[in-house]
Amino acid sequence: MLADVMDQVRALRMMNKRQVAAQLLNFMMIVSSALMIWKGLALVTNSESPIVVVLSASMEPAFQRGDLLFLDMPRNDPIEIGDICVFKIPGREIPIVHRVIKLHDEINTGKQFLLTKGDNNNVDDRGLYNRGQMWIHKDHVVGRVRGFMPYIGMVTILMNDYPQLKYVFLGVLGLFVLIQRE
Repeated sequence: MLADVMDQVRALRMMNKRQVAAQLLNFMMIVSSALMIWKGLALVTNSESPIVVVLSASMEPAFQRGDLLFLDMPRNDPIEIGDICVFKIPGREIPIVHRVIKLHDEINTGKQFLLTKGDNNNVDDRGLYNRGQMWIHKDHVVGRVRGFMPYIGMVTILMNDYPQLKYVFLGVLGLFVLIQRE
């Protein structure tokens, strides 16, 4: 194993500037392709974040910690009671995944207000909203859950819990791209 790594390092040292530049361009192409796919998904789903990871157990048994959720936000499709939405409270970084339990429509403004609750929580989310806020606006909703993949998001949770793991992963990925000759 160590001999293989040393052989790869020697091969990397023997590369000329043109080969190194080509490998770096390949790496940048991979990163830009991933960003384009993300932005394309955001455009198609009408959601600023078309994919999110469940970070807590508040939606069990529907979703477990680490599940990857696929979101969309149809323009003309109203949110209904029972929909599972991802919403972002102004001033807070982390979006919340909870179920809509009540709706309130203001007739004179046409705005829709929502009250949410985690399936595994005993009370509604008014304690999570900003001080004095009793409802969230439809504008706060990032998207509605349309599908999920169980436990795929655990990689993201591990990298957030252990930041060193993120740098090791990126370093190994970068080294792999540099030493790959195809």
